[in-house]
Amino acid sequence: MKHKPALAHDDVVRILDHARAEAQSNQWAVTIAIVDDGGHPLALERLDGASPASAYIATEKARTAALGRRPSAAYEEMINGGRTAFLSAPLAGMIEGGVPVLVDGQVAGAVGVSGVKSAQDAQVASAGIASLGAA
Repeated sequence: MKHKPALAHDDVVRILDHARAEAQSNQWAVTIAIVDDGGHPLALERLDGASPASAYIATEKARTAALGRRPSAAYEEMINGGRTAFLSAPLAGMIEGGVPVLVDGQVAGAVGVSGVKSAQDAQVASAGIASLGAA
């Protein structure tokens, strides 16, 4: 039987705390979403001033990163590179800002952030993941 890593509640809290700290230190009003490896929500926090739409977008970025087993930016790059067929894929968060949580090369979940520029969203997500020492 194979075993796979999974995010525990304490992991989710740590990711959320560090991602929030990164966003607040830059005065970025964002939403942070954390999902498990199947794209199911584990946490969602919309910081003061973040757009209501950012809650949906952050969740979809996280889901895309978890199910695709790669950063959501990879899909954006493919589409921008001419592979427009990906626009019909059943994933709504194919823009930068979703980052998988990798543990020993396996996806344990993902973090999606929305509210500022896509590279800044990814920075917030990565800061949260880095708190686990697994990224």
